[in-house]
Amino acid sequence: MRKAFHLHSLSGIVASHKTLRKVLYLHSFSSPPSSTFLGPNLPDVWVPRHNTSPPHTLLPQSLQWTDNDDHSAAILEGKPIANHIKLKVADEIRRMKSDIGKFPKLAFVLVGDRRDSHTFIHLKSKACEKVGIETVVSQLPENCTENELLDVVSGLNDDQDVHGIIVQLPLPQHLDEERIMNIVSPEKDVDGFHPLNIGNLARSGRKPFFIPCASRSCIELLLNHGIEIRGKRVAIIGRGKIAGLPTSLLLQRHHATVSLLHAYTKNPERITSEADIVVTDVGIPNIVRGDWIKKGAVVIDMGTNQVKDPSSQVFRVTGDVCFEEAVKVASAITPVPGGIGPVTVSMLLSNTLDSAKRAFGIV
Repeated sequence: MRKAFHLHSLSGIVASHKTLRKVLYLHSFSSPPSSTFLGPNLPDVWVPRHNTSPPHTLLPQSLQWTDNDDHSAAILEGKPIANHIKLKVADEIRRMKSDIGKFPKLAFVLVGDRRDSHTFIHLKSKACEKVGIETVVSQLPENCTENELLDVVSGLNDDQDVHGIIVQLPLPQHLDEERIMNIVSPEKDVDGFHPLNIGNLARSGRKPFFIPCASRSCIELLLNHGIEIRGKRVAIIGRGKIAGLPTSLLLQRHHATVSLLHAYTKNPERITSEADIVVTDVGIPNIVRGDWIKKGAVVIDMGTNQVKDPSSQVFRVTGDVCFEEAVKVASAITPVPGGIGPVTVSMLLSNTLDSAKRAFGIV
């Protein structure tokens, strides 16, 4: 169980960071990147396969910071956006079934009997079922060999009826996680973590098959609430491959000036206090305090941590940001839970649909 830390510096927390990195992300989502997500006026932009974006739900004027005692940030709820995306995906799948008699299929690979992994797969499968995506789970024992796992993934790569593959993390320590993830076909890598997809995201003129879903969710929330990205200073706290690193690449495609903070960054408070947008992906509760945040900044909290309430002994979910302090300073902030998480789940559905459409030759 992760402990709650109240740190005022990222320096010197490398060891504790590693032991605390059970970040419980529902992070499995993207689609063949659209112009919406890859950024405006770039040579490698292309038209979206389907529009997932609802009308702006929050006027930009309402995000202006007011200097008074009653100030409270606008709450960037993810559920309305996620529900809109799910409705669009479900509608396209219904038409796909009607027109060609086919539908998307997503495969999960699970090693061992971790309770949290079973929970995540159950939640993702339930979301898939609601929109018409078929799911299948290939489960292996905890002590399976690396070759046995590679054979399962390779078989799913070759299965033309499977359009997306998720290897549920973390894997047992005796398995080479990087090697396993790299064997997943880039065209079925709906998580967007394959080196080809990350590499193409980083290079101008290249088009990844999928953008990592938490990163895409960050852009979705900002754009749908009318928050300007171009030319803004962004501080990203944490450089993990699930969210921090790919989000930095994606925001640069939107012409933001990005600072990527990590455990060796000196004076992280100063850097974040100068940022127009602060994004966190650390996995340490309340590490970002209110005095880290500039007045009127936008805060996107991607952290998901389980913290025990000392009075009730009940676990609750919290983010990396001290919400009670930040909400008094920021112009807008995502809640945890209810912010990035729901949108990220919907991006998994969108990615899987887009992969199926590509396989079926649907433009």
